Amino acid sequence: MADLFDTAPTSGEAARPVARPLADRIRPARLSDVIGQDKVLGPDGPLGAMLGAGSLSSLILWGPPGVGKTTIARLLAQETDLAFVQISAIFSGVPELRKVFDAARLRRSQGRGTLLFVDEIHRFNKAQQDSFLPHMEDGTITLVGATTENPSFELNAALLSRAQVIVLERLGLADLERLAQRAEQELDRALPLTAEARDRLLEMADGDGRACLNLIEQVMAWKVRGKLDPDQLAQRLMRRAAKYDKSGDEHYNLISALHKSVRGSDPDAALYWLSRMLEGGEDPRYLARRLTRMAIEDIGLADPAAQRHCLDAWALYERLGSPEGELALAQATIYLALAPKSNAGYAAYKASRDLARRSGSQMPPKHILNAPTGLMSDQGYGAGYRYDHDAEDAFSGQNYFPDGMKRPVFYLPVERGFERELKKRVEWFAGLRQKRRAEDKA
Repeated sequence: MADLFDTAPTSGEAARPVARPLADRIRPARLSDVIGQDKVLGPDGPLGAMLGAGSLSSLILWGPPGVGKTTIARLLAQETDLAFVQISAIFSGVPELRKVFDAARLRRSQGRGTLLFVDEIHRFNKAQQDSFLPHMEDGTITLVGATTENPSFELNAALLSRAQVIVLERLGLADLERLAQRAEQELDRALPLTAEARDRLLEMADGDGRACLNLIEQVMAWKVRGKLDPDQLAQRLMRRAAKYDKSGDEHYNLISALHKSVRGSDPDAALYWLSRMLEGGEDPRYLARRLTRMAIEDIGLADPAAQRHCLDAWALYERLGSPEGELALAQATIYLALAPKSNAGYAAYKASRDLARRSGSQMPPKHILNAPTGLMSDQGYGAGYRYDHDAEDAFSGQNYFPDGMKRPVFYLPVERGFERELKKRVEWFAGLRQKRRAEDKA
């Protein structure tokens, strides 16, 4: 009995051609057909300017998946009449690189250059990245590397100094709509979706053109009658997980967005970025720690209760776990966003640390040092110290900085929240200190 899963043709049976994927069928034939990257491909963009001048340098194409990195590299080779050679850093090692360089050198001796496209170039180690340098310098290859990771962190400085970094952007909904229209034209029929379901499908692609075309191909294969609404679409398609790397760029980008939204007193934006991180699988304990840091850095003494709110939310999360405990983090986020803001304490701390580093090992003034031994008393330790509780207003106004140091001012409270009251106290003590100094000189 024949294997039910054997797809090889039997004797006399013609092999059925395998259909080309939709993404391959509508791949752009010219750079002007590329969707969503006008900023770099337009006449005034970096790639447009290079091609206009007839001079293409080595490049690093940095952007999220599905924005056209491979397509752009292939079309750049076509536009400049360079041989297009593609390798992947995942599957290539030193032996493969040697063969590529040898072939490029031979091709160059015959009068034609080589555009070497390296996908996932950040996966090459330092030595492998260094191997490109001499061949880039002598013109054997024009390197075009593609990466989804920040080149500043993942690529050698020597390689970056010889290649221009081109930033490609995720596709917007308008770009994905243009892509969907091209797909419908190629397939000669419209997507069987209501307007709302069509929008939902484009949102599912999450800015990834290739993912968008794959989703469209799935929908077209259903051959449904009528039009599906958003709920019917959701039943048939799993929503694509949002791109989020807990140890990569996306992690740092989103926590930066959360922090700045809190600092900017925007509770809605802050909640959005908090939710994006939670949806991406971020550890809620990390978020609790960062929220507490925000309370110290950006709110400080303008609302001392903010720190307590964060610590309570952290403790509640530890008691309740997910998902219930995440609500406590959300409420702490709202509180922080709406709290009065002051970085005066943070700025004062940084300024004091800077002076401490610069001032070396200066001794405190002797009058505020204890004198537990006779020798220390003979040296003047503790001499002239005035006990503040014995002074008028419980304030002596003595100097507590090293002798000879000009009195610095670190803490400058703002006129917001509780710091408004602290500002009054600072000014009151400053005035009283000046008065006590004048009395000492009289």
